[in-house]
Amino acid sequence: MSAAPIFELVDATVVRGGARVLDRVSLTVRPQEHTVILGANGAGKSSLIRVLTLEDHPLATGNGAPPLRFFGRARWDLFELRRHFGIVSPDLDATFAASSRRGRVAGLEAVVSAFLASHGIFAHQTVTEVMWHRARAALARVDALALADKPLTMMSAGEKRRVLIARALVTEPKALLLDEPTTGLDLVARHQFMQSVRRLAREGTTIVLVTHQVGEIIPEMRRVVLLKHGHVVHNGGPETALTPEQLSETFGAPLAVQRDDDYYHVRVR
Repeated sequence: MSAAPIFELVDATVVRGGARVLDRVSLTVRPQEHTVILGANGAGKSSLIRVLTLEDHPLATGNGAPPLRFFGRARWDLFELRRHFGIVSPDLDATFAASSRRGRVAGLEAVVSAFLASHGIFAHQTVTEVMWHRARAALARVDALALADKPLTMMSAGEKRRVLIARALVTEPKALLLDEPTTGLDLVARHQFMQSVRRLAREGTTIVLVTHQVGEIIPEMRRVVLLKHGHVVHNGGPETALTPEQLSETFGAPLAVQRDDDYYHVRVR
């Protein structure tokens, strides 16, 4: 029997301010099916992420079927779901930044806090030796063990992003959702970060990347979903999705596409 999909969206519709920010979106991502969701600002990517993080709930479907399932189930406790479906997003980065300002949070503590559903470690919480061991292993997995004792407030943007990936990985999730993961990273940090993502994909963690940057699409991504005005306008392999015609239509501007060493580069014509 094949494994259940990571998630299934069926005719998912979200209404905000009287407008449909997602309009009957259907999308299934299966284990090992590394997928990128690509679109311009305002395409509906943030609304989709809010659905996948259970912050927003799609309207009920007409036939009574649940519009969203994770791993074959429609009902989840959020903390339990995070053990299977990790999230790395700018919102999480901002939350830890606020926590760090209230007190010192080191890299290892940030990773361990995933076990505690918190953003740091507090006096009333109990951390076991197994948790510490798994947190160090997660940092090592993304080449960030040297950051274990470094406060988040003293880390570069790239270092913090790797620590947050380790935090998402510490519970050994089946899939990882990356929301605009290289925002704020310089050229070198961006390259190092995406190399870490490539390694995770090859090791078996299913990657779901949400972005507006074509250059973030690593070669392991074999499926591209193009989103525009809350609709899926294309769903297929990179060879059919990342063409001048498809991308020009998706982004609303004439674009030229070049492929180099399995990466795609785009410029406005």
